[in-house]
Amino acid sequence: MKFEFEFGDLFKIPNILCYIRILLVPLFLYIFFTAAEPKDYYIATSVVMISGATDFLDGQIARKFNMVTDLGKLIDPIADKLMQLAMVVALTYEIPYMYILVILFVLKECVTSVVGFIVLKTVKRRLNGAKWYGKVCTAVLYAVMLILVAFPHVDLMLQRCLLIVCAAALIMAFIMYVRLYAIMVLDAVKDRNDKVLY
Repeated sequence: MKFEFEFGDLFKIPNILCYIRILLVPLFLYIFFTAAEPKDYYIATSVVMISGATDFLDGQIARKFNMVTDLGKLIDPIADKLMQLAMVVALTYEIPYMYILVILFVLKECVTSVVGFIVLKTVKRRLNGAKWYGKVCTAVLYAVMLILVAFPHVDLMLQRCLLIVCAAALIMAFIMYVRLYAIMVLDAVKDRNDKVLY
């Protein structure tokens, strides 16, 4: 499970698409914070959608053309989380109670990342990609954030309903990932060595 890197990995198309997604984060923030009329918010939403499209493309290209690299596995989730964080933080300036979602998001990402790292280093087990609940959480987060970015002044009751749905998805994913890490540790303690990737 050693990190493998070759200089040529820097220039593989899937990784270049990841760089583009990272660069789209400050572009989104600039457009959102300088928005003066509804069309500006639509443009900011389009930037997020372009980011999502490149996310889909880099995964497809990497698998189809055998361009999966450890570098890509590292920067792909980072690019995802940066855009997600940018959206939730930006919306705290427009949406009441959005800060609660920011806290939940940061808590989930920090705790699962630290726990995952500790489990990898101590019992040599790791996740084999995102699980269904992680994918559902990401889909819900993007859907809610896209609606709120495009229409930041939508009805207050609808805002709260969307925030509750998003918070529920974050909490569910957090609990399920912590549970899975606990299973990994338990398997290691009981000497179940037939499984390293989960």
